Amino acid sequence: MGFEGKDGEDAPAVPVPVPVLETGVLRYNSPLVQVTLIGLVCFCCPGMFNALSGMGGGGQVDPTAANNANTALYTTFAVFGVLGGGIYNILGPRLTLFNGCITYVLYAGSFLYYNHYKHQALAIVSGAVLGVGAGLLWAGQGAIMTSYPVPHRRGTYISLFWSVFNMGGVIGGLIPFVLNYNRLEAKSVNDGTYIAFMCFMFTGAVLSLAILHPSKVVREDGSRATNIKYSRVLVEVVEILKLFKNWKMQLLIPSAWASNFFYTYQFNNVNGVMFNLRTRGLNNVFYWGAQMIGSVVIGYLLDFSFKSRRTRGIAGISVVAVLGTAIWGGGLANQLNYSYHDPPSEKLDFKKSGTDYAGPFVLYFSYGLLDAMFQSLCYWVIGALADDSETLSRYSGFYKGVQSAGAAMAWQMDSHNTPFLSQLIVNWVLTTVSYPLMMLLIVLAVRDKDTADEESPTSTSASPPALPSKGDEPIGK
Repeated sequence: MGFEGKDGEDAPAVPVPVPVLETGVLRYNSPLVQVTLIGLVCFCCPGMFNALSGMGGGGQVDPTAANNANTALYTTFAVFGVLGGGIYNILGPRLTLFNGCITYVLYAGSFLYYNHYKHQALAIVSGAVLGVGAGLLWAGQGAIMTSYPVPHRRGTYISLFWSVFNMGGVIGGLIPFVLNYNRLEAKSVNDGTYIAFMCFMFTGAVLSLAILHPSKVVREDGSRATNIKYSRVLVEVVEILKLFKNWKMQLLIPSAWASNFFYTYQFNNVNGVMFNLRTRGLNNVFYWGAQMIGSVVIGYLLDFSFKSRRTRGIAGISVVAVLGTAIWGGGLANQLNYSYHDPPSEKLDFKKSGTDYAGPFVLYFSYGLLDAMFQSLCYWVIGALADDSETLSRYSGFYKGVQSAGAAMAWQMDSHNTPFLSQLIVNWVLTTVSYPLMMLLIVLAVRDKDTADEESPTSTSASPPALPSKGDEPIGK
């Protein structure tokens, strides 16, 4: 193709050079490297936060301060989780992630302060600030994890992220285990535990500056992750408001609400109540290690089990539903042995309790396995609803916002001494209700072609499309 001359005649054709894009998987601008980087960021920040929370009561004998701090955290997280996707589209990944990560350092520092002065105020304020930061971090993480990879390998990349991220919980569990190993009668972790967490969290904040804008990420097939430019505040406000009318997001609400609701029960009322301090740290090593296994298993199933993407999604939900029913059933059997008013007479120790330790340990390990499979499944469904970073950042932010609202309620339920058995039943019901709704979402909205959904990303249609009439044929436009 040439350029038209002044006299209307065509000038001689001048070849336009086409840039050749490298397609190796280990490039700095490859999805593999970028998803690994965001995994390392989350390894250092929320990974260490999870290890701290997993100790039960933030590593303190009295969980009141941690419960109140987490209530403040998840209340602000619920708001900024929803807003986070829009903020990410305006600021881009680096500023969004860095500002989110740095708040984790403040939170861990507040418990170092509490270790000495027993004043809750700083922990509660730090929790509220962390809720803002976590909303930014997780909205950005969700956009990166779901939009940077090629569509037909999103399950694999989600499992990669989840494995790297939860290695933070494994290492974070080892820290209190090693530093408090000989403190058999200790009720709270020592200062060195909190300082170690703070060092990791600050490292994660620095690492977040290495994340590239999606327009600079080149996939294995040579395509770019997205070519979006920075958005505007008014655009994001409008698009975020539309999410509340989006039928796809409405179907995701129960699974989002359930996906962090169970942490309070598992951390405080299983690990915190049943085991002594050093054993709680060891349990967390295996809890987060189980998440790595669970994410790999569900990632393989969602990417490689069947040719049809819709069939893979339905198979994934079915497997998680059966496994979840079995694990919560085991949790019920365990919970009938103690209660809030009748706690275990003696804390279990991994060395001294013998076979009494085995059953509760396997249950806690299984809770971690189920958590990873359930949340990886949710992210896979979100990633199957769209292909561009802008839309997926909003979807991920909405998911995290609803998730955090549920978590805030769960922490307050525990603060008001809700019976342990009641908490277990609520968790079991919430996860069970979410399975058929996610399955319906897959049938109605997930296309078998590994391309973006061709509907408007933030469609506000009051009704979902009609069910397909033939097997797995893609739903029409």
